[in-house]
Amino acid sequence: MNRTVLFVEDDEIMRENTAEILSLAQYDVVTACNGKEGTIKAKESPPDIIISDIMMPELDGYGVLHVLSKDPATASIPFIFLTAKAEKSEHRKGMELGADDYIIKPFENTELLNAVETRLKKTDALKKEYSRDVNSLNEFLTDAKGMKELEDLSVNRPISIYKRKEVIFHTDDKPHYLYFINKGKVKTYKSHDDGKELITNVYKEGEFFGYFSLFDDKPYTDSALVLEKSEIYKIPKSDFLSLMYKNRDVANKFIKLLSNHIEEQEKQLLRLAYDTVRKRTAEALLNLHRQYNGPSSLNGNGKEKGSSIMVTREDLAGMAGTATETVIRCLSDFKQDKLIEAHGREITILNLEGLKAIH
Repeated sequence: MNRTVLFVEDDEIMRENTAEILSLAQYDVVTACNGKEGTIKAKESPPDIIISDIMMPELDGYGVLHVLSKDPATASIPFIFLTAKAEKSEHRKGMELGADDYIIKPFENTELLNAVETRLKKTDALKKEYSRDVNSLNEFLTDAKGMKELEDLSVNRPISIYKRKEVIFHTDDKPHYLYFINKGKVKTYKSHDDGKELITNVYKEGEFFGYFSLFDDKPYTDSALVLEKSEIYKIPKSDFLSLMYKNRDVANKFIKLLSNHIEEQEKQLLRLAYDTVRKRTAEALLNLHRQYNGPSSLNGNGKEKGSSIMVTREDLAGMAGTATETVIRCLSDFKQDKLIEAHGREITILNLEGLKAIH
């Protein structure tokens, strides 16, 4: 399958000649005669790479890059500028806006094709499907680093073994690492003055946590505690931020993580405000089921199968935002309704659909 190039150029002869060169190199070429048209076409059908002139009517090349970099759907598309200007200030401005390359007109055909091929190869490396383990984390970071000063980023990464109920960081601690869970599970939570906890998230194997405070450069607003024996890799703050600032693809990955987290936090606030205690307890069980088992499998009747999870009543109450005694009563009701079985910390979900139907 051919790769698609969006070529934005107001000069008709230059646009047609360059499009022909790219087509002969087996690229599918989409053209636009000005920046505004190019931006619309990029948003309608995101290409694999964008080549754009700078000085254009309607919207110049800098404007095109600025608009597309604000949209998650187009922010990570490689972007190459074409310009007749050779001044260093113009070059610097384009790179500061996030351009991946800069070609001065007139240019040789091979110069353009090499630049396109190089940028597409780099993007392909970053779009690999990485399995969720530490070796793949190192591979991802090594591919993503893209510059010599970061070549040691994935070498000799610190690893810590944490016991169950061991604290990784407390509220108001200063952040020094991005954390990656190789094995185990971790909860983050906020503590009230009366000693009650509100669990803000549960992270499992293959997930990052602790990145909010790194971006803000402020103390943690919650605490992190290990739910079961865990192997946790710690990526130094300076290495992670350097990678974020200098690589748009990595930054885009974490922007999506942040967006998903904020969306989930908003849903949690709505649940706490309006859902019944029974529904919040059921939702907490369902969330734990997803954390422990991923997407549910199906049984022979086409219904979702439940599974066992390990959680204390206190932690479940923290996730549901209620008292431990209330959670115990809800679990008792669920047992009578044959939605779950419970033996100590082990809770077996018998009927996922039944839990989802609770109001």
